[in-house]
Amino acid sequence: MDDLSKPNKIKTVRPETLEFIILYNQLRGRAFNNNTELAEALNFNSASSITEIIKSRQNIDPEKLKIFKEKYSEYLGGTKKTTDRPAAARRDEGGIPMYDIIATASGVEVYNDINDSQSVGRMNFPGIEECDFALPVWGHSMYPYLENGCWVALKIINDKKILPGEVYYIEWGDYRMYKRLLASDNPEEVIAHSDNVTEMVAGRLKYAPFPIRIDEIKKLCLVKDIHKKHNH
Repeated sequence: MDDLSKPNKIKTVRPETLEFIILYNQLRGRAFNNNTELAEALNFNSASSITEIIKSRQNIDPEKLKIFKEKYSEYLGGTKKTTDRPAAARRDEGGIPMYDIIATASGVEVYNDINDSQSVGRMNFPGIEECDFALPVWGHSMYPYLENGCWVALKIINDKKILPGEVYYIEWGDYRMYKRLLASDNPEEVIAHSDNVTEMVAGRLKYAPFPIRIDEIKKLCLVKDIHKKHNH
C-alpha cells in the first residue's frame, strides 16, 4: 500500500504547453524572429526559458500562453483552430526557417543554440514538407556533394537512428558540421567521412575521417534537399 501512495514522478506535459510548442513552430520567423525577442514579449527573464519549454517540454504558465496568443492573434487569423490542422500543412504554408550560420575559417562553427538565432527567410517549395529548417553549407570538406554556399533542407532525427552512407548535419562537441556517416566496428560510434578526398596537407588527407560517439551527438539532421540559390 505504501508504494501506491508514492507520487507519480513521470513528467506530464500539459495541453497548453503542447499548444504553445505547435504555435511557436508555426509563427517563428513570421511573428517573431528568435527566442530573445519572444522572451521579451512574454516577460520571461531570458531566451533560455523559451528553449526549456520547446526542447525540454518544461510546462508553460497558462497566463503566458494567453499573452502569447493575444500578442500574435493577427498571425493566427483570429481563431484558435490553427492548432487542429496537420503540422505538415502549417509548415508547407509558411515554409521552413533559414538560418545564415557563419562558419569559422576551419569550416566548422562553434556551437550555439540555433533556436536563439534569427532566421533570415523562409524556404518553401514542394519536396521539403517534412523538413524542419535550412542551413547554408560552409567549407569544402563535403565537395562535390555539398558546395560551399549552397543551402540544404534538413530533417531532425530525434531517435538518432543513422542510415550508414547518408549525409547529415551534426552538432557534436563544440562544433557543427556536415559529414557522411559510415558504420563503425564499434556499435556505439559512427565514422564521420568527408567526400573531399583530393585535398592533401603534408601528404595526408586534409579532411581525414574520424570516429564520433553517437551519444555525444547533440543534434542529428538528415540532408534531404540541396539548393544552389535562396529559393524563398
